[in-house]
Amino acid sequence: MPKLSALSEIQRKSMLMWPCMEHDDTPWTPMAKPLSESKLSLITTAGLHLRGDKPFRASHDGGDTTFRTIPRSASGADIIQTHTSLGFDHTGIYRDINVTFPIDRLTELVEQGKIGSLSDNYYSFMGALRDVTGIIDNSGPEVVRQLKDENVDVVLLTPT
Repeated sequence: MPKLSALSEIQRKSMLMWPCMEHDDTPWTPMAKPLSESKLSLITTAGLHLRGDKPFRASHDGGDTTFRTIPRSASGADIIQTHTSLGFDHTGIYRDINVTFPIDRLTELVEQGKIGSLSDNYYSFMGALRDVTGIIDNSGPEVVRQLKDENVDVVLLTPT
């Protein structure tokens, strides 16, 4: 992990001024049952979506706070990335989607009995947002509703 001193002055100031929400009232929720009996879903902030879906849009108004649904049945070849951040190397994700979106590894863990089952749908958001209000007010609650409708017990959140 690079130190702030290794960044240019503009990058350093940007990181120091990055709007970061604090949630002191977020409750800790212990697992209600073992992972081997739980239904798991996957959420990523890697800006992934199916090839035919509308790409995430680059914007200067805080970012795209919409989400995309990725069916569990989708193969890695069906999924592309339109994350617009220049702050990371996309090469690993292009070579193997499991680097950030471990769809094959999760299936293997179910087959091994380490995870009970997987949800029918996974969800993707755009990361590196400057304004997350749209997620808090709209898209986040909608994804939570869909997860509850599928009786999901556990969510694995993966970054870009």
